[in-house]
Amino acid sequence: MDIYKDKTKSPEERAHDLVSRLTVWEKCEQLKFGAPAVERLGIPAYNWWCEGLHGTARAGVATMFPQAIGMAASFDEELIGDIAEVISVETRAKYNEYSKQGDRDIYKGLTLWSPNINIFRDPRWGRGHETYGEDPYLTSRLGCAFVKGIQGDGEYLRAAACAKHFAVHSGPEELRHEFNAIADPKDLEETYLPAFEALVKEADVEGVMGAYNRTNGEPCCGSEFLKSTLDEWGFDGYFTSDCWALQDFHQHHHVTETYEESAALALKNGCDVNCGNTYIHLYKAYQDGLVTEEEITTACEHLFRTRFRLGMFDETEYDSLGYMDVETKEHLAVSKRAADSACVLLKNDGILPLDASINTIGVIGPNAQNIGALRGNYYGTASRYETILMGIQDAFPGRVLFSEGSHMIKDRREVLAFPDDRIAEAKAIAEHSDVVVLCVGLDESLEGEEGDAGNAYASGDKKDLRLPESQRHLVRAVLSTGKPTIVVLASGSSLNLEDDRPNALLQAFYPGSEGGKAVADILFGKVSPSGKLPVTFYKTTDGMPEFTDYFMRDRTYRYEDLSKDNVLYPFGFGLTYSDIKVTDVKTTVGEDAVHAEVTLTNSAVSGSDALQVYFKSTSKDAVKNHALCAFKKVEVAEGETKTISLDIPLKNLTVVDNYGKRYLDKDAETTLYFGTSQPDDLSVSLTGKTPVAVKISL
Repeated sequence: MDIYKDKTKSPEERAHDLVSRLTVWEKCEQLKFGAPAVERLGIPAYNWWCEGLHGTARAGVATMFPQAIGMAASFDEELIGDIAEVISVETRAKYNEYSKQGDRDIYKGLTLWSPNINIFRDPRWGRGHETYGEDPYLTSRLGCAFVKGIQGDGEYLRAAACAKHFAVHSGPEELRHEFNAIADPKDLEETYLPAFEALVKEADVEGVMGAYNRTNGEPCCGSEFLKSTLDEWGFDGYFTSDCWALQDFHQHHHVTETYEESAALALKNGCDVNCGNTYIHLYKAYQDGLVTEEEITTACEHLFRTRFRLGMFDETEYDSLGYMDVETKEHLAVSKRAADSACVLLKNDGILPLDASINTIGVIGPNAQNIGALRGNYYGTASRYETILMGIQDAFPGRVLFSEGSHMIKDRREVLAFPDDRIAEAKAIAEHSDVVVLCVGLDESLEGEEGDAGNAYASGDKKDLRLPESQRHLVRAVLSTGKPTIVVLASGSSLNLEDDRPNALLQAFYPGSEGGKAVADILFGKVSPSGKLPVTFYKTTDGMPEFTDYFMRDRTYRYEDLSKDNVLYPFGFGLTYSDIKVTDVKTTVGEDAVHAEVTLTNSAVSGSDALQVYFKSTSKDAVKNHALCAFKKVEVAEGETKTISLDIPLKNLTVVDNYGKRYLDKDAETTLYFGTSQPDDLSVSLTGKTPVAVKISL
């Protein structure tokens, strides 16, 4: 038996044998994202480009989950793992069905180019909602859970996850093809690289995607530094370029002059597959002596190693999956659970949950019936979307009145009308209602990746943190009626309503196809909100570092200057209908971890909350404020007191010096804060729950 056909051999051995049978031309062809079939060897065509950020995407109907930033608001590793398992099951089911039909098209494979684990360092970045937020520890934990859920623990990978965009990438979108992100060794080790390192070392992520920009002068998809970093971590998967990033080498970065030179630079620095058209020129680069056959062979072996790990040439334990395993009731239930956890209650003067005695609800706003406000980008296509209006109509037995109120960004709904042509209707509905639910914010056409549909702002980025002007007019008009008002804000990033009159504010992010049900269940008290902000909500971008400045000073909750009083709602903040408090903590410092016994009590309705542990060190190399070092989603019944065990690895309490060296500073004073929000004054004043502080000796 040929080695490549022998299941008893390792993926590495099989890949080496199979690739040895290919000509140089055939090997070059296999490095394109749309790899052709090689019929004489039984190699089917394969397209490497597949998406699965929050649902199997762009390949027909699938279960759609909240956008990644909403998933991050759950602070729940187990939930993220469950979501990822559903995504990979449906991806494999579709792959099986499409392959039977001979359909090997784009988006129909098993190599999912997710998750996006870049750090959401600046609230203006349009793609930030694809990430897990601003904190490297939260990102690494949720990223690892996602990768493990995608890849499974079977004999073969159920699907292959991909960590992107490596590395130091978070806007501006309009400059990404030419931009050089400068990051010093401390910020690299402390902020930009930890999540990637965790996904490689802990989760065995199968793929890594390079970013468009340069980092410290080197294009990320052809970087000697980034390649050596992956090698140092022991990465043994495949590396892909971002789409059409390699042509940026000569067209925008000007580090090469031709397609052939760009292909050679990428290949020599570990880029195995090219999403784009630059590797069309790889064979010419070989003929010109710019690359060797050995370098081409190595990349090709990496790609076939992944295909063998996925069982593409064998019978696998996943072969029975098919279309009846797509968008099942069980999968939709996970989506609903995720949507419940994605919503963050930012303000509540007691109006929520809504009183059963109300007779009429006015639902107003351009996001009330906007499917785009459920989706975010890179979305799976649901067969049915429960909008916020539909969720309220389905849950409320009384009268529901509706007005769109305004266009998302234009000053009128009808072309021939005067500006604000829906304001009168909105005010009339408010005046005839007992309570108003005002649905405003953004959608994926207003913030997202450069080139996405719409992108009304700066190539997908936001210019500021305000609502579009048309919606600002609407908010002021509705609030001027004096009716009790709950604002439901859909966005993937920090926004400032600029008005403190609403009685309640619910941040829904982009909550997925079940989002309307989740919002309604929270409004009527069927579900207690439990989401927490994975990013800081700011008042304004005035005084912030330049968007192009990648140094972490004055950025995110770890480094922001709190004296500027620019924080609207802090990272980790979120209200509940429960009243879960940390009442006691006992810690023991072990050889590798701090063991904590944390006692929680709940004096209100049963519900969930996120236990958060932050550490603050007096070390000269510590972050300016404090940093998340552990978290756990906890459920506590009404009147219950419970104690949970929590191990905090000592590596989570390390600091990083200016040379990028990470170490445990045993001479510094270290304090751990246990609570359901940050230990800063704003968090405490908003929640009224002072974290329990414990000083430990390392």
